[in-house]
Amino acid sequence: MDSWIIWLILAAALGVAEIFTLTAALGILSIAALLTAGVGLIGLPPSLQLVVFIVASTAGLIGVRPIAQRHIRQPPSQRFGVSALVGKAAYVTREVTGRDGRVRIGGEEWSARAYDETLVIPPGATVDVIEIEGATALVYPRE
Repeated sequence: MDSWIIWLILAAALGVAEIFTLTAALGILSIAALLTAGVGLIGLPPSLQLVVFIVASTAGLIGVRPIAQRHIRQPPSQRFGVSALVGKAAYVTREVTGRDGRVRIGGEEWSARAYDETLVIPPGATVDVIEIEGATALVYPRE
């Protein structure tokens, strides 16, 4: 079997493996094997083919992989709107029970209910926003 066919099979196997791993490293090695298959098709000896594979792999892994990794990384998702209020501290302005109450969250006044319906939270207490349901904050007192 010709050496270029072996390189072509190796390139295909590495390409398929890249699809399952999504690391970019196997894709770069697959491209290096594809370049080496082209060199083998020209008729260069196997020792030179190996040198081409090593040089192409090294250049790809050192030069291209860091750039690809930068583009693959996603910034952490930022919460905004009412979902950004979950986990924040609030100040009770009117007694909060399992039915109603008022709290101040970051300068805005919100209707509120106690997350645990049996709780009664007095005015002046600090609470944590557990959830937002419509325009009502479900809160729980801080320990």
